[in-house]
Amino acid sequence: MKKTVNFLLATVVLVPIAAWFFGTRPEENQIQLIQSCAWITLGSILYCFVAGELTGNNSQVDKLWSLLPIIYVWMVAKQVNYEPYVSLMAILVSLWGARLTYNFSRRGAYRLKFWQGEEDYRWSVLRQKPMFQKKWRWTLFNLGFICVYQNLLILLFTLPIVVAAGRSKTEPDLIPLLLAFSFLVLLWIEYTADQEQYDFQTEKHRRKNSGEPLDSYAHGFVRTGMWAFVRHPNYAAEQGIWISFYLIGAAVSGEWFNWSIAGCVLLLLLFRGSADFSESISAGKYPEYKNYISTVGRFLPRWKG
Repeated sequence: MKKTVNFLLATVVLVPIAAWFFGTRPEENQIQLIQSCAWITLGSILYCFVAGELTGNNSQVDKLWSLLPIIYVWMVAKQVNYEPYVSLMAILVSLWGARLTYNFSRRGAYRLKFWQGEEDYRWSVLRQKPMFQKKWRWTLFNLGFICVYQNLLILLFTLPIVVAAGRSKTEPDLIPLLLAFSFLVLLWIEYTADQEQYDFQTEKHRRKNSGEPLDSYAHGFVRTGMWAFVRHPNYAAEQGIWISFYLIGAAVSGEWFNWSIAGCVLLLLLFRGSADFSESISAGKYPEYKNYISTVGRFLPRWKG
Protein backbone atom coordinates (compact mmCIF):
# COMPACT_ATOMS: atom_id res chain seq x y z
CA MET A 1 0.00 0.00 0.00
CA LYS A 2 2.83 2.39 0.90
CA LYS A 3 4.53 1.81 -2.47
CA THR A 4 1.23 2.45 -4.30
CA VAL A 5 0.65 5.74 -2.47
CA ASN A 6 4.21 6.91 -3.11
CA PHE A 7 3.90 6.00 -6.78
CA LEU A 8 0.66 7.94 -7.13
CA LEU A 9 2.09 10.98 -5.35
CA ALA A 10 5.14 10.90 -7.64
CA THR A 11 3.11 10.63 -10.82
CA VAL A 12 0.92 13.58 -9.87
CA VAL A 13 4.09 15.63 -10.36
CA LEU A 14 5.86 13.73 -13.16
CA VAL A 15 2.93 13.26 -15.56
CA PRO A 16 1.99 16.97 -15.79
CA ILE A 17 5.67 17.85 -16.27
CA ALA A 18 6.01 15.33 -19.11
CA ALA A 19 2.82 16.59 -20.76
CA TRP A 20 4.02 20.18 -20.33
CA PHE A 21 7.34 19.64 -22.08
CA PHE A 22 6.38 17.05 -24.70
CA GLY A 23 2.85 18.19 -25.51
CA THR A 24 1.23 21.56 -26.05
CA ARG A 25 1.30 24.00 -23.15
CA PRO A 26 -1.82 25.79 -21.85
CA GLU A 27 -2.41 29.24 -23.27
CA GLU A 28 -2.91 32.35 -21.12
CA ASN A 29 -6.72 32.20 -21.26
CA GLN A 30 -6.62 28.51 -20.33
CA ILE A 31 -4.37 29.22 -17.37
CA GLN A 32 -6.89 31.80 -16.15
CA LEU A 33 -9.69 29.22 -16.37
CA ILE A 34 -7.58 26.72 -14.41
CA GLN A 35 -6.82 29.32 -11.75
CA SER A 36 -10.53 30.05 -11.29
CA CYS A 37 -11.22 26.37 -10.67
CA ALA A 38 -8.12 25.97 -8.50
CA TRP A 39 -9.51 28.32 -5.85
CA ILE A 40 -12.43 25.93 -5.38
CA THR A 41 -9.97 23.03 -5.22
CA LEU A 42 -8.03 24.77 -2.47
CA GLY A 43 -11.22 25.40 -0.49
CA SER A 44 -12.24 21.77 -0.92
CA ILE A 45 -8.86 20.54 0.34
CA LEU A 46 -9.13 22.66 3.47
CA TYR A 47 -12.72 21.61 4.12
CA CYS A 48 -12.04 17.90 3.60
CA PHE A 49 -9.02 17.90 5.91
CA VAL A 50 -10.63 19.86 8.75
CA ALA A 51 -13.97 17.99 8.54
CA GLY A 52 -12.25 14.63 8.29
CA GLU A 53 -10.04 15.28 11.30
CA LEU A 54 -12.84 16.66 13.47
CA THR A 55 -15.44 13.99 12.65
CA GLY A 56 -13.24 10.96 11.94
CA ASN A 57 -15.19 10.49 8.70
CA ASN A 58 -12.66 10.46 5.86
CA SER A 59 -15.24 10.20 3.08
CA GLN A 60 -15.45 13.99 2.71
CA VAL A 61 -13.69 13.86 -0.67
CA ASP A 62 -15.94 10.95 -1.69
CA LYS A 63 -18.97 13.16 -1.13
CA LEU A 64 -17.51 15.86 -3.38
CA TRP A 65 -16.14 13.53 -6.06
CA SER A 66 -19.30 13.70 -8.18
CA LEU A 67 -20.13 17.34 -7.40
CA LEU A 68 -16.93 19.29 -7.99
CA PRO A 69 -16.53 18.34 -11.68
CA ILE A 70 -20.01 19.71 -12.37
CA ILE A 71 -19.02 23.02 -10.78
CA TYR A 72 -15.76 23.14 -12.72
CA VAL A 73 -17.24 22.42 -16.16
CA TRP A 74 -20.05 24.95 -15.86
CA MET A 75 -17.63 27.60 -14.59
CA VAL A 76 -15.59 27.06 -17.74
CA ALA A 77 -18.69 26.98 -19.95
CA LYS A 78 -19.94 30.26 -18.50
CA GLN A 79 -16.61 32.01 -19.02
CA VAL A 80 -16.51 31.05 -22.72
CA ASN A 81 -20.18 31.99 -23.29
CA TYR A 82 -21.38 28.38 -23.49
CA GLU A 83 -19.57 27.38 -26.65
CA PRO A 84 -21.30 24.37 -28.26
CA TYR A 85 -18.73 21.65 -27.57
CA VAL A 86 -17.82 23.04 -24.18
CA SER A 87 -21.52 22.97 -23.26
CA LEU A 88 -21.78 19.42 -24.58
CA MET A 89 -18.88 18.36 -22.36
CA ALA A 90 -20.48 20.12 -19.39
CA ILE A 91 -23.77 18.30 -19.98
CA LEU A 92 -21.98 14.94 -20.16
CA VAL A 93 -20.18 15.59 -16.87
CA SER A 94 -23.45 16.70 -15.27
CA LEU A 95 -25.13 13.42 -16.28
CA TRP A 96 -22.17 11.48 -14.91
CA GLY A 97 -22.24 13.47 -11.67
CA ALA A 98 -25.98 13.10 -11.18
CA ARG A 99 -25.77 9.33 -11.56
CA LEU A 100 -22.82 8.96 -9.22
CA THR A 101 -24.33 11.28 -6.62
CA TYR A 102 -27.55 9.25 -6.66
CA ASN A 103 -25.64 5.97 -6.31
CA PHE A 104 -23.58 7.30 -3.41
CA SER A 105 -26.54 8.91 -1.66
CA ARG A 106 -28.63 5.74 -1.55
CA ARG A 107 -25.81 4.13 0.40
CA GLY A 108 -26.30 6.72 3.13
CA ALA A 109 -23.35 8.95 2.27
CA TYR A 110 -25.17 12.29 2.44
CA ARG A 111 -26.81 13.94 5.41
CA LEU A 112 -28.27 17.39 6.08
CA LYS A 113 -25.11 17.97 8.06
CA PHE A 114 -22.85 17.41 5.09
CA TRP A 115 -19.82 16.22 7.08
CA GLN A 116 -21.83 13.30 8.45
CA GLY A 117 -23.05 10.22 6.59
CA GLU A 118 -21.70 6.75 5.92
CA GLU A 119 -17.96 6.45 5.43
CA ASP A 120 -16.46 4.28 2.67
CA TYR A 121 -15.63 0.97 4.38
CA ARG A 122 -12.13 0.94 2.86
CA TRP A 123 -10.96 3.88 4.96
CA SER A 124 -11.85 2.01 8.14
CA VAL A 125 -9.94 -1.05 6.96
CA LEU A 126 -6.95 1.06 5.98
CA ARG A 127 -6.83 2.81 9.36
CA GLN A 128 -6.30 -0.59 11.00
CA LYS A 129 -3.07 -1.22 9.07
CA PRO A 130 0.07 -1.31 11.29
CA MET A 131 1.62 1.64 9.45
CA PHE A 132 -1.29 3.88 10.55
CA GLN A 133 -1.47 2.92 14.21
CA LYS A 134 0.21 6.19 15.12
CA LYS A 135 -2.31 8.98 14.76
CA TRP A 136 0.11 11.45 13.16
CA ARG A 137 0.77 9.05 10.29
CA TRP A 138 -2.92 8.79 9.47
CA THR A 139 -3.24 12.58 9.72
CA LEU A 140 -0.45 13.02 7.16
CA PHE A 141 -2.02 10.38 4.91
CA ASN A 142 -5.38 12.11 5.22
CA LEU A 143 -3.85 15.45 4.28
CA GLY A 144 -1.49 14.28 1.54
CA PHE A 145 -3.38 11.50 -0.23
CA ILE A 146 -7.06 11.73 0.68
CA CYS A 147 -7.43 15.51 0.69
CA VAL A 148 -4.69 17.03 -1.47
CA TYR A 149 -4.05 14.28 -4.01
CA GLN A 150 -7.66 13.32 -4.65
CA ASN A 151 -8.90 16.90 -4.86
CA LEU A 152 -6.15 17.72 -7.34
CA LEU A 153 -7.05 14.60 -9.32
CA ILE A 154 -10.70 15.65 -9.53
CA LEU A 155 -9.60 18.97 -10.98
CA LEU A 156 -7.10 17.38 -13.35
CA PHE A 157 -9.43 14.84 -14.96
CA THR A 158 -11.95 17.64 -15.58
CA LEU A 159 -9.47 19.91 -17.38
CA PRO A 160 -9.91 18.56 -20.95
CA ILE A 161 -12.86 20.96 -21.09
CA VAL A 162 -10.35 23.81 -20.73
CA VAL A 163 -8.43 22.48 -23.75
CA ALA A 164 -11.65 22.67 -25.78
CA ALA A 165 -12.52 26.15 -24.48
CA GLY A 166 -12.11 28.88 -27.08
CA ARG A 167 -11.80 26.38 -29.91
CA SER A 168 -15.32 25.05 -30.34
CA LYS A 169 -16.62 24.96 -33.88
CA THR A 170 -20.13 26.04 -34.73
CA GLU A 171 -20.70 23.22 -37.23
CA PRO A 172 -21.10 19.61 -36.03
CA ASP A 173 -17.94 17.47 -36.04
CA LEU A 174 -18.42 13.71 -36.25
CA ILE A 175 -15.48 12.63 -34.04
CA PRO A 176 -16.42 14.60 -30.88
CA LEU A 177 -20.03 13.49 -31.31
CA LEU A 178 -19.02 9.83 -31.59
CA LEU A 179 -16.85 10.21 -28.50
CA ALA A 180 -19.77 11.82 -26.67
CA PHE A 181 -21.89 8.82 -27.64
CA SER A 182 -19.21 6.46 -26.27
CA PHE A 183 -19.26 8.48 -23.04
CA LEU A 184 -23.02 7.87 -22.74
CA VAL A 185 -22.69 4.15 -23.52
CA LEU A 186 -20.03 3.79 -20.83
CA LEU A 187 -22.21 5.75 -18.43
CA TRP A 188 -25.02 3.24 -19.05
CA ILE A 189 -22.62 0.34 -18.42
CA GLU A 190 -21.51 1.92 -15.17
CA TYR A 191 -25.11 2.52 -14.08
CA THR A 192 -26.08 -1.07 -14.90
CA ALA A 193 -23.08 -2.54 -13.08
CA ASP A 194 -23.68 -0.44 -9.96
CA GLN A 195 -27.36 -1.38 -10.02
CA GLU A 196 -26.50 -5.08 -10.21
CA GLN A 197 -24.13 -4.65 -7.27
CA TYR A 198 -26.74 -2.72 -5.28
CA ASP A 199 -29.51 -5.25 -5.98
CA PHE A 200 -27.29 -8.17 -4.98
CA GLN A 201 -26.10 -6.63 -1.72
CA THR A 202 -29.59 -5.39 -0.81
CA GLU A 203 -31.14 -8.83 -1.29
CA LYS A 204 -28.24 -10.57 0.49
CA HIS A 205 -28.62 -8.39 3.57
CA ARG A 206 -32.42 -8.67 3.46
CA ARG A 207 -32.15 -12.45 3.57
CA LYS A 208 -29.59 -12.32 6.37
CA ASN A 209 -31.74 -10.00 8.48
CA SER A 210 -34.91 -12.03 7.94
CA GLY A 211 -33.23 -15.38 8.56
CA GLU A 212 -34.01 -16.69 5.08
CA PRO A 213 -31.64 -19.11 3.28
CA LEU A 214 -28.98 -17.23 1.32
CA ASP A 215 -28.89 -19.81 -1.49
CA SER A 216 -27.16 -18.18 -4.50
CA TYR A 217 -26.17 -15.21 -2.32
CA ALA A 218 -24.13 -17.35 0.10
CA HIS A 219 -20.79 -16.71 -1.61
CA GLY A 220 -21.19 -13.04 -0.63
CA PHE A 221 -20.29 -11.09 -3.78
CA VAL A 222 -21.95 -10.36 -7.10
CA ARG A 223 -20.68 -12.47 -10.01
CA THR A 224 -23.60 -12.42 -12.42
CA GLY A 225 -24.62 -9.99 -15.16
CA MET A 226 -21.74 -7.74 -16.13
CA TRP A 227 -19.78 -9.03 -13.15
CA ALA A 228 -19.59 -12.45 -14.82
CA PHE A 229 -17.36 -10.97 -17.52
CA VAL A 230 -15.13 -8.59 -15.53
CA ARG A 231 -14.50 -8.21 -11.82
CA HIS A 232 -14.96 -4.43 -11.87
CA PRO A 233 -17.29 -3.42 -14.72
CA ASN A 234 -18.11 -0.14 -12.95
CA TYR A 235 -14.43 0.74 -12.56
CA ALA A 236 -13.74 -0.21 -16.18
CA ALA A 237 -16.56 2.00 -17.42
CA GLU A 238 -15.47 4.89 -15.21
CA GLN A 239 -11.98 4.81 -16.67
CA GLY A 240 -13.42 4.65 -20.18
CA ILE A 241 -15.65 7.65 -19.44
CA TRP A 242 -12.71 9.89 -18.61
CA ILE A 243 -10.63 8.59 -21.50
CA SER A 244 -13.54 9.55 -23.76
CA PHE A 245 -13.78 12.93 -22.07
CA TYR A 246 -10.09 13.61 -22.66
CA LEU A 247 -10.44 12.56 -26.30
CA ILE A 248 -13.40 14.90 -26.82
CA GLY A 249 -11.27 17.84 -25.67
CA ALA A 250 -8.40 16.62 -27.84
CA ALA A 251 -10.64 16.22 -30.89
CA VAL A 252 -12.18 19.67 -30.51
CA SER A 253 -8.78 21.33 -30.09
CA GLY A 254 -7.02 19.18 -32.67
CA GLU A 255 -4.26 18.45 -30.14
CA TRP A 256 -4.40 14.73 -29.49
CA PHE A 257 -1.56 14.81 -26.97
CA ASN A 258 -1.89 17.76 -24.64
CA TRP A 259 -1.24 18.71 -21.02
CA SER A 260 -4.73 17.70 -19.85
CA ILE A 261 -3.86 14.02 -20.32
CA ALA A 262 -2.35 14.07 -16.82
CA GLY A 263 -5.73 13.67 -15.09
CA CYS A 264 -6.76 10.75 -17.27
CA VAL A 265 -3.48 8.89 -16.70
CA LEU A 266 -3.48 9.50 -12.96
CA LEU A 267 -7.08 8.30 -12.70
CA LEU A 268 -6.15 5.01 -14.39
CA LEU A 269 -3.34 4.55 -11.88
CA LEU A 270 -5.67 5.32 -8.98
CA PHE A 271 -8.16 2.70 -10.12
CA ARG A 272 -5.39 0.13 -10.36
CA GLY A 273 -4.46 0.74 -6.74
CA SER A 274 -8.10 0.95 -5.63
CA ALA A 275 -8.94 -2.36 -7.30
CA ASP A 276 -5.92 -4.03 -5.66
CA PHE A 277 -7.02 -2.83 -2.22
CA SER A 278 -10.71 -3.71 -2.71
CA GLU A 279 -9.84 -7.20 -3.93
CA SER A 280 -7.52 -7.85 -0.99
CA ILE A 281 -10.45 -7.05 1.32
CA SER A 282 -12.89 -9.23 -0.64
CA ALA A 283 -10.45 -12.15 -0.79
CA GLY A 284 -10.17 -12.00 3.00
CA LYS A 285 -13.95 -11.96 3.48
CA TYR A 286 -15.15 -14.41 0.85
CA PRO A 287 -13.46 -17.84 0.37
CA GLU A 288 -14.63 -18.10 -3.26
CA TYR A 289 -13.25 -14.73 -4.31
CA LYS A 290 -9.75 -16.00 -5.10
CA ASN A 291 -11.21 -18.45 -7.59
CA TYR A 292 -13.25 -15.58 -9.07
CA ILE A 293 -10.01 -13.62 -9.52
CA SER A 294 -8.36 -16.56 -11.29
CA THR A 295 -11.20 -17.04 -13.79
CA VAL A 296 -12.56 -13.52 -14.47
CA GLY A 297 -10.59 -10.55 -15.84
CA ARG A 298 -10.24 -7.39 -13.80
CA PHE A 299 -11.21 -4.60 -16.23
CA LEU A 300 -11.41 -6.53 -19.50
CA PRO A 301 -12.97 -9.94 -20.22
CA ARG A 302 -10.61 -12.87 -20.04
CA TRP A 303 -11.30 -14.77 -23.22
CA LYS A 304 -10.72 -18.50 -23.13
CA GLY A 305 -9.38 -20.23 -26.21
